[in-house]
Amino acid sequence: MINIEFQEAVKQYLSKHGYSRLNLKAVLFDMDGVLFDSMKNHATAWNEAMKLYGMNLSREEAYMHEGRTGAATINIVSMRERHHEATEEEIKEIYATKSKLFNQLPTAEEMPGAWDLLQQVKACGLTPMVVTGSGQASLLDRLNQHFPGMFQHDLMVTAFDVKYGKPNPEPYLMALKKAGIQPNEAIVVENAPLGVQAGVSAGIFTVAVNTGPLPDEALLNEGANLLFPSMAAFNEHWKCFYQSVQ
Repeated sequence: MINIEFQEAVKQYLSKHGYSRLNLKAVLFDMDGVLFDSMKNHATAWNEAMKLYGMNLSREEAYMHEGRTGAATINIVSMRERHHEATEEEIKEIYATKSKLFNQLPTAEEMPGAWDLLQQVKACGLTPMVVTGSGQASLLDRLNQHFPGMFQHDLMVTAFDVKYGKPNPEPYLMALKKAGIQPNEAIVVENAPLGVQAGVSAGIFTVAVNTGPLPDEALLNEGANLLFPSMAAFNEHWKCFYQSVQ
């Protein structure tokens, strides 16, 4: 039954975009909430940082903004709370405060199933890539520490590589450009509505993993081609999924 579900999802994607097949060469992973169980820390840091500047961003709302650049998130809240955008200096200061608070929280663990899935992806001859809205300077070191040998610096897309963050498709289009591949030669793995929207808008087969508190519909309504309840579940079904696209 699962094989049929996978095959049908692929068939619908191919029909919509006019491709004859998914010719997989790369898997594009979001980072927070996909590779690391870090979204709860981000939500807490955003909530506390905004309070310090007289604004309100609830932990629940932070999940809905996941994937945006820090500047975009700050400006959305600033417009709502203060009726004007934040200045460049304010954005730098608020984001620095948020980053400081985030770094004071217990270090997020690897998402269960992420390492095993990455190993399966590599074993299939595919290239794993990270596409994140994060601008953390220590990003590559952290990825190499937890997922040694998996990611290449020149194939990463971070906040520094794009003008527009998710839900704009630019981050995923940039990933395709860096890898020198077409949309039907990759899949996106996302856990956030904005990230799913970005992957779908880029024309890439998008797999949602619901690792947070949002209802499944929040991801499916953005056009996710497949949904799994966790990274461990996607890892468990990877072989069946990969066979369905061959």
